[in-house]
Amino acid sequence: MDYRILTAGDSAVSIEFGNSIDPLICTTARAARMKIEGARIKGITELIQTYCCVMVQYDPRVILYDDLCEKLHSLMADVDLSAVAGEKVIMEIPVCYGGEYGPDMENVCSHTGLSEADVIRLHSEPDYQIYMMGFLPGFVYLGGMNEVLETPRLKSPREKLDAGAVGIAGKQTGMYPMESPGGWQIIGRTPLKLYDPDRETPILYESGEYLKFVPISEEKYNEIKKLVDLNEYVYEKRKEG
Repeated sequence: MDYRILTAGDSAVSIEFGNSIDPLICTTARAARMKIEGARIKGITELIQTYCCVMVQYDPRVILYDDLCEKLHSLMADVDLSAVAGEKVIMEIPVCYGGEYGPDMENVCSHTGLSEADVIRLHSEPDYQIYMMGFLPGFVYLGGMNEVLETPRLKSPREKLDAGAVGIAGKQTGMYPMESPGGWQIIGRTPLKLYDPDRETPILYESGEYLKFVPISEEKYNEIKKLVDLNEYVYEKRKEG
């Protein structure tokens, strides 16, 4: 497995596995992160997986740089991709598309030449791998969107988007977990609470897992939203492979 360890300030290192957005690189990064997590190295304070690397933050008062790198090199020599490559963890995300929930649906249809029905069908077909999270807690950058849906960002970002907004920006799709400014083309919204700091698991998914968008009606949206607000909605994941 090709990788390199780079210094990232005085309390972090970055283990890089490539320099492109690629499913295999993402799988490698996820397997490496899980390997490091399982080793429980004293002094590591946080692991952050991105498109092609794992950022390892550590406390230099507890573990020295050289000692950390030695341990990481030892772990990287024994990373097993099969531990994650053969299994998909999928979470379904109900989405109400178009109308007031998707104010930019018309833009996407105009740019792509597709009907709204085709945009919804193509957008909800794949299982999207979570390449990384960032920008906001729980904001996902997803891989696997059909190329025909590619649409540029808005020329002028909105000052506020609703929590749960689902959008397209270039070749990627993603979700806004809370109210936020944003320049993505919004085509729908999920009633799920994607980030909740008071929940036992504040973020419902993690890098390397998959999301599946499921089209729902406005009536179903309101039904789920009510359950979410009452803390009675059951968030579930399924495994394949």
